[in-house]
Amino acid sequence: MEEFIMTNQLTAKQEAFAQALYRAYQEVDALKESDWQEVVSDDQSAYQVQARVMELKGEPVGGYKVSLTSEQTQKMFESDCPLYGAQVADRFLMAPATVSLQNLNEPLVEVELAFRAKEDLDASASLEDLFTKTTVAGAVEVPDARFVNWFPDLSKYMVMSDCAVGGLVVYGFERDTQEVFADVADVAKVQADLFFNDEKVGGGQASEVLGNPLKALKWLVDTLDAQGKGGLKKGQVVSSGTFLLPPALKAGKWEARFDRGFGDVTVKVTK
Repeated sequence: MEEFIMTNQLTAKQEAFAQALYRAYQEVDALKESDWQEVVSDDQSAYQVQARVMELKGEPVGGYKVSLTSEQTQKMFESDCPLYGAQVADRFLMAPATVSLQNLNEPLVEVELAFRAKEDLDASASLEDLFTKTTVAGAVEVPDARFVNWFPDLSKYMVMSDCAVGGLVVYGFERDTQEVFADVADVAKVQADLFFNDEKVGGGQASEVLGNPLKALKWLVDTLDAQGKGGLKKGQVVSSGTFLLPPALKAGKWEARFDRGFGDVTVKVTK
């Protein structure tokens, strides 16, 4: 893990990039990556642009999404580790939810587990601590970038700057993680299928997420702590990584059907 303390020291071009990302977020507009290449060239500058974008939003951080949690997606974005994106609270929706394509750019759909911190969590927390100090729910994440033709060609530093191409997260009924699973290893065994208008379009297992979604949560907590952010705060939600390669989100009814008593997470998408 690369360790650095976050600052707000941006170059003039990086500040302009952050402002452009914020306007694109507000106006549901799309940027061209070619206009911003070379503005960010490492993890630190990319995360600092992300932090500035979140500052411009002027709302509390409701949680995070963890991306690139499989070998396949890391190869697609030429990365050797996950990355994270902060998200404002009103982008976490309880299922069933209705979403309009008019409020999104080029959205995808993913199936995940979402964890909520029951207390502040920092790098001292073990996997067992995360197991006992979180709630868990099935979730449908809708990644969405502020760039045209972004998937799967957007570069890693653009993804990081753009809050890990965060769109929104729809989560189901929350339960204490330790009440759902027998132990940490058991979390990796969750299965889920994705349906569009009642037709199955994909499926996967939690083990696709770094071998176990709790490892993705641990990576995030450690990374936030290493960056001087103090880890994950009580009440914040983490969308921990997709079970499957995401299809494009289209108008209609999307449903993630989980085992282990999670039930279904339904998202109605309108034009």
